[in-house]
Formats: sequence, structure tokens, C-alpha cells
Amino acid sequence: MDVFGALADPVRRSLLAELAAEPCRVVDLAASRPISRPAVSRHLRLLLDAGVVTVADRGRERYYALDRAALTPVSSYVAGLVARPIDEQALDALETEVRRTSRDRRRTPPMHHEETA
Repeated sequence: MDVFGALADPVRRSLLAELAAEPCRVVDLAASRPISRPAVSRHLRLLLDAGVVTVADRGRERYYALDRAALTPVSSYVAGLVARPIDEQALDALETEVRRTSRDRRRTPPMHHEETA
């Protein structure tokens, strides 16, 4: 998973927001959420795989921390969007394409399983 995929989930975004303040243990992160500790661990594993967090062992405890440098691609992407205004014609063309695609999907009957084999 890349950094954009990691940020797609609201639970992972909230974990990153908390880790931006200070490194935390899984138990601390789970205490403030309505999900289980194993669920928090799974989210942290995905964030770790995406390179957005780091983990450090301190005795028997593991502390997770935000790796701010890993967010550079996101910052660059957003800066690029903000820097150039969106052309009104491009938005009109996008709206037209969305409407056409929606209309085509309504008109096309769904394929049966045996037809796809």
C-alpha cells in the first residue's frame, strides 16, 4: 500500500493525527477508539508497510511515530492541485462524461456469470 492508500481510511488518518503529536503505544492508541487493540495493530501495520510510521522498541514496549518525510508525496500532490486553478471547461467536460457513463450503465443489461466465462 502506498501513502495515498494509507490515508484513504479515516481510522488510519486519526491514528496519524494522534501520532503527529507524539509517539504512542498500541494500547494508548486503542484506548481512545471504539475498535479493538488488534484492529488498531492491523491499521498500524498497514501504515508501517506504507512507510508513514516508524516503530521503536523501548524495553518491552513498542512506540509508533509519524514519519513526516513520508507525507511529502501527498504534500506535493495537494500543492500541485492548489497551485493551478481548475478550468471551468474541464469541469463541464467531466460532468458530461459522468452523466454519459451513468446513462450507459443504466442501458447496458448486466452480464450473467456463464456469459463471462
